[in-house]
Amino acid sequence: MSGAGTSAVGSKVQQLWNHPAGPKTVFFWAPMMKWCLVIAGIKDMQRPAEKLSVSQNVALAATGVIWVRYSFVITPVNYSLAAVNVFVGATGLYSLGRIWNYRQNHPQGATPAKPAAS
Repeated sequence: MSGAGTSAVGSKVQQLWNHPAGPKTVFFWAPMMKWCLVIAGIKDMQRPAEKLSVSQNVALAATGVIWVRYSFVITPVNYSLAAVNVFVGATGLYSLGRIWNYRQNHPQGATPAKPAAS
């Protein structure tokens, strides 16, 4: 690369490094770690709906929505935090939809018949 190109790339890296939401701050690393929750939510899509937790998915959906709002209120505005929380909330809502659909199609009263006593 030429000297001008190298200095342009170097200055962009330096700007990212020194940004108020850059890698030296929690504003960068918190969203990176929250992607693990998204991965877990995506993995839960493979689990049977009857094994999903309502309370866990309500918590994921609620925190996703709350933190999306918070990420636009804080200074500096944290777009990566907003993005990850959109996905956290979406996976929670999707799982809640699967639970609701399962419970609508399989009412609690419908239990397997017990074998007749001999």
